Amino acid sequence: MTETAPHTQSSCPGLSRASTSFGASVKNVDGRDKPGHDGRRGARALRFLSLAAFAFILAICTFVGWVISLGPLPLDEARQVSTTIVDRNGKLLRAYAMNDGRWRLPVEARTAVDPTYLKLLFAYEDQRFQSHRGVDPLAMGRAALQFGTRGHIVSGGSTITMQLARLMEPRRQRSLSAKLRQMVRAIELERTLSKDQILDLYLALAPYGGNLEGIRAASIAYLGKEPKRLSLAEAALLVALPQSPETRRLDRFPDAARKARDRVLDRMVAEHQISADDAKQAKAVPVPKLRKPMPILAPHASDTALNAIKDTPIIKLTLDANLQKVLEPLAHDRALALGPNISVGIIVVDNESGDVLARVGSADYFDETRAGQVDMTRALRSPGSTLKPFIYGLAFEDGFVHPESLIDDRPVRFGSYAPENFDMTFQGTVPVRKALQLSLNVPAIVLLDRVGSSRLASRLRQAGGNLVLPKDEAPGLAMGLGGVGVTLQDLAQLYAGFARLGTTKPLREVITGKDDREPMRLLDQVAAWQVGNVLLGTPPPENAAHNRIAFKTGTSYGYRDAWSVGFDGRMTIGVWVGRPDGAPVPGLIGRTAAAPILFDAFARSGKLPAALPKPPKGTLVATNTKLPLPLRRFRPVGELVRASGEQAPHIQFPLNGSRIDVDRSSGTEAAAMPVKVAGGVLPMTILVNGTALGEIGSRRQRLIDPPGPGFARLTVIDATGAADTVVIRIQ
Repeated sequence: MTETAPHTQSSCPGLSRASTSFGASVKNVDGRDKPGHDGRRGARALRFLSLAAFAFILAICTFVGWVISLGPLPLDEARQVSTTIVDRNGKLLRAYAMNDGRWRLPVEARTAVDPTYLKLLFAYEDQRFQSHRGVDPLAMGRAALQFGTRGHIVSGGSTITMQLARLMEPRRQRSLSAKLRQMVRAIELERTLSKDQILDLYLALAPYGGNLEGIRAASIAYLGKEPKRLSLAEAALLVALPQSPETRRLDRFPDAARKARDRVLDRMVAEHQISADDAKQAKAVPVPKLRKPMPILAPHASDTALNAIKDTPIIKLTLDANLQKVLEPLAHDRALALGPNISVGIIVVDNESGDVLARVGSADYFDETRAGQVDMTRALRSPGSTLKPFIYGLAFEDGFVHPESLIDDRPVRFGSYAPENFDMTFQGTVPVRKALQLSLNVPAIVLLDRVGSSRLASRLRQAGGNLVLPKDEAPGLAMGLGGVGVTLQDLAQLYAGFARLGTTKPLREVITGKDDREPMRLLDQVAAWQVGNVLLGTPPPENAAHNRIAFKTGTSYGYRDAWSVGFDGRMTIGVWVGRPDGAPVPGLIGRTAAAPILFDAFARSGKLPAALPKPPKGTLVATNTKLPLPLRRFRPVGELVRASGEQAPHIQFPLNGSRIDVDRSSGTEAAAMPVKVAGGVLPMTILVNGTALGEIGSRRQRLIDPPGPGFARLTVIDATGAADTVVIRIQ
């Protein structure tokens, strides 16, 4: 038999307890322990803990799975902004709405936003923005306490980072899961981005009603300015609007916006962020009630840059917004004064860098009657007389004429072509200087005949001027009076070559990381300076100052185009006036229509005209009577044959196109190069690259010191003005 321990009946059915013993178990006859009440409690506790741990792990796994299911942060979409075109100093020229019509402009809080606004924003929205990690438990606890004690929302618990998360992933419903999602995303944002990046992104996405997003778009549309400098009233207003952007739209609900602004000010006073007097003054400021248009400066340049550069949020141009802002009204007002359908184009180029400082493509971008969207600075038009300075420049370079030389302005015929002056009169014998200043046609064509039309066209193309001739037509004498197509921007580039003493630089309008433009040759330094010096003395328009700006005007055949291009030591400005459709405008003349705009543009630049460069070394500055005899008067090629049968001078050595090896190791005398001439009337003058080196005597030869390595132009002019020129290469 088995002996059992005595026990008493429990008051609870099915349970028993030992009457005298507190042991956890009793021994059976076989000596083994049997479980008691404490063992059963331990098992239950163990099961409970196991279930709790399982539930906790399951919850963690579920939460982690939910977080993973959210996917990566949509940063790429959030960073999409309106393409903005800015000037050389970062000022906004034009912005383009996003594909869905929203205005969202990029912003940098540290450099582009007023500190007063940031101070109010942090105090009102997120006091511990710089210290929390995306979620602010203190702010959430305070918001809950205020809601519980006052029965309504006094302040929100969302941080700026949480609000950014909501803006990146908008949800219509407001629920606990949505708030939890914001908290998770806020923590992700804080781990991914810096505080400055988070703030910049928030300031770009914050809603301000309608299609306005971000502080820059709102400040420009509502206040008409960038948010870099804001008054206290303006800063408080921009803080208040995103709380309820649609019900506080200034263009629809200005009273609601004003009340919201005042509440921000009151709270800032309560939190000792601003004084009561400052808040009172700010409240007295009325809120704007109309939405202003986005700025559109330099629309043609902006359109061109946008088409050329894709997927770039900020495109920086070389333009100067301040200069552009004063020239656009100038073009508009002058076009209205000149008559219907007239347009005006203006371009400003920095001489040294070749940067375009301003481009006004038309009188009014939105005026269809004036073809406002056609950029007339890039349109191909007839240049009239504006190519004449380059003809004279080549003549000066060749050395057969000087600004003080005399030249005949009289009827002349080249085959079937007989050029005439604009006023149908002739001036007789005049100085070359005056012939260019008065834009006489006959002297220009006579010089072009000597220089060569093909050479002129080649030299201008070499310097960056894209001349366009009629199909299958070769350069001819008519190009000197406008028988060729050219753009205003190409003319400005070529004219800047005079101020640069003979070199041009390709124009630049978009600033990129690399600038590999190289100067291009236009003229010799002396010839370029001589042209600039002559044009500086051109009689200016009425009421304009003399000898301040070197300029030239032009009028195309049929009064279709009026031109004026001028330069000082700092910049070159080109002006075109006419109808974009090419229709004639009777009475449209460059001197009366375009030149006044040119001088007004220089005046509105805000800078006094800069002096032109000084004469280069070797420049011959003399009156006509002091010039070498062959340079005192220009004689056409047809007058080179003498009645006595003498021949025109001919350089026998060196030959044209030859290469001359010069050994300077033994001294200057050993390196001297002989120049031999046949024919011609003594005395004869020899010029190297336009600089006179002396006379050739009866032996008809002379030793000269050859110039440095490179190409050199040798010219010999006899007493009657007859000349011969060769180009050699010194090596």
